[in-house]
Amino acid sequence: MKLSPCVTIMQIDTDLEYLAIESEYCSATIFLQGAQLASFIPKNKPPLIWMSQDEDYQQGKGLRGGIPICWPWFGVSKNQDWPIHGVARTNLWRAEEVNEHAEYTEVILSLPMAQIDKTYWPYKSALKVVFHLSDVLKVTLINTNLDSQPIELTQALHTYFPTSDITATKVDGLQGSQFIEFGEGPFVQNDVVGFARETDMVYTQVGSMQHINTPEGTIAVERENSTSCVLWNPWIDKAKRLSNFADDEYKTMLCLEAGNVMDDKVVLAPGESHSLSTIVYWV
Repeated sequence: MKLSPCVTIMQIDTDLEYLAIESEYCSATIFLQGAQLASFIPKNKPPLIWMSQDEDYQQGKGLRGGIPICWPWFGVSKNQDWPIHGVARTNLWRAEEVNEHAEYTEVILSLPMAQIDKTYWPYKSALKVVFHLSDVLKVTLINTNLDSQPIELTQALHTYFPTSDITATKVDGLQGSQFIEFGEGPFVQNDVVGFARETDMVYTQVGSMQHINTPEGTIAVERENSTSCVLWNPWIDKAKRLSNFADDEYKTMLCLEAGNVMDDKVVLAPGESHSLSTIVYWV
């Protein structure tokens, strides 16, 4: 892989490697483990992505923050003892391309399927992620079915967003959709969503754009090829049980995740591809 002048391969003390991007439009870090974007800061604007201050960046363990890639299933598998949120976020991805354009930098990583346990994923397929980095962040996850049979999967780009005060933060644009929470529902979302308790809502039939209104400003969140998303904040009790998460950090973050979950699952015929994108920026 040929690097551009604005991209450097670096390593932290736990031996995890990452790509450091520093351009005239933004700075960003992308870990090869999990192809996980860990930070994104547009020039002269606040950070758009949140990372826990307690993250210790261990090998074989997903990072608490950034954009974990949940694949080829979202959440808890129907199979007992399978890893939550699939296998993509803990495996080592390969850096394929870095392309420098006049107004953005493009980074492409792929997941080597030979390292995936066939117990979890017995199919022939290809998976890559494309990061489009300017003053706007676009992340696209691309599945291709290389098998002779159809394949089915669920997935999400599990994006963590920052706020200085979760109780003064609201999410607009979910009105009219349906949600399930803690196994109950579906219910219709009638209002703008605020936060005063643990929130774990899986939305379907959702419009393609939401806005996160924080004390620092408004973050636009767009999705492509997705009619489902997940809104999450662990609140007080669950925050105390989470690993790599300070007890009070629920006050400074939320997740709004582009997904293909529930009835929005991906079904690919042989030779077919599907792309899921999230696009985020300060309004």
